[in-house]
Amino acid sequence: MAKETDTEVNAAAAKPPDAQALARAAQAAGKKGLPPVHLWNPPFCGDLDIEIRRDGSWFYLGTPIGRPALVRLFSTILKKEGDRYFLVTPVEKVGIRVEDAPFLAVDAEVTGSGPDQAIRFTTLTEDTVTAGPDRPIRVERDPATGEPAPYVLVRAELEALIDRKTFYRLVEIGEHRPHEGRDWFGLRSGGAFFPLIPSEELAG
Repeated sequence: MAKETDTEVNAAAAKPPDAQALARAAQAAGKKGLPPVHLWNPPFCGDLDIEIRRDGSWFYLGTPIGRPALVRLFSTILKKEGDRYFLVTPVEKVGIRVEDAPFLAVDAEVTGSGPDQAIRFTTLTEDTVTAGPDRPIRVERDPATGEPAPYVLVRAELEALIDRKTFYRLVEIGEHRPHEGRDWFGLRSGGAFFPLIPSEELAG
């Protein structure tokens, strides 16, 4: 058998990322729960044509990924570094595009009241997270329209955009409280108060 040339070896090493291979590696790494992606620092292997859109849908090569189980699998190996998002395994890291947030919160359950109130979110990819000091809720507002975009932290710098129906439902249980010298309207969960909008703006 002829010995491989350096050119052939380099070409193999430079092989573009493969979504199916990545899925197999993710499945193997996540057999006992969420993979420890925060511990993995593999070499960057290039970008993969995967995009997470604002409505939580995943696209590969411009086509929706129609298998929820595959989307869920990919979501478990998400990692954010700076402003970029990656899918990582112990041996490779590939860049993907995220239109807004990598997760979408599609429901919320409220339990307790007052200081004991807790808001538990469920994402489109079946993650659950209870807002609190380590899982804050925040709101960004469009500078042109003032439209709020609410988020909750899911894990390790990865946020979920809270969908409109869920956010409007939560606004009904909001309250006004002092925060950093001003009165704010916000939500309480897990022993923390999350300011959403200054009370004076609502009064106006």
